[in-house]
Amino acid sequence: MTNALNDPLLLIGKIFCIFLQAVMALATIALGIAIPVIIFAQGTIQAEVAKELPGMTEQFPGLLIAAIMAIGLAIVAMLFVFFGKLRRIIGTVGEGDPFQPQNATRLSQMGWLMLGTQLVVIPAGFIVMQLANYADAIEKAGAKDFSLTFDDGGFDMTALLLTVILFILARVFRHGAAMREDLEGTV
Repeated sequence: MTNALNDPLLLIGKIFCIFLQAVMALATIALGIAIPVIIFAQGTIQAEVAKELPGMTEQFPGLLIAAIMAIGLAIVAMLFVFFGKLRRIIGTVGEGDPFQPQNATRLSQMGWLMLGTQLVVIPAGFIVMQLANYADAIEKAGAKDFSLTFDDGGFDMTALLLTVILFILARVFRHGAAMREDLEGTV
């Protein structure tokens, strides 16, 4: 049996998962604070924009920005759970017993979490189109030094590949756990 503390790769993996969970927790807190602030400060922000850009006729899209942040919050929460499950799998590898039915379940759940992160991006694309209209209006109103860019968004093929790999690994682990049980039953 190997101990996670004696295996540098497992130790690094565990530390990395803990670090990423901490980052996701901080992001959750930040988004949890920012969403209501954006919603409740819409009037103030709109007044500041009107003061800076008198020609601006579009209303500040506070609800759209809050919606994008809420989607981000959902993704961050799913990733927090994802890294927790990965940390538990690393723990069982460190204990020398990775082919447990729980690990097959964890891998399957991780696959669903990764798929979920990709599915919640779909409505974000529609919201981003509306925000792009607001950005165009700001530019037309004469904003100086204004820049707003959006990446291509949408599905991430790497994340989709990871999803498929996780579901396949879940089957492998389920099969490995069943084989181990059969072997233990014959000994």
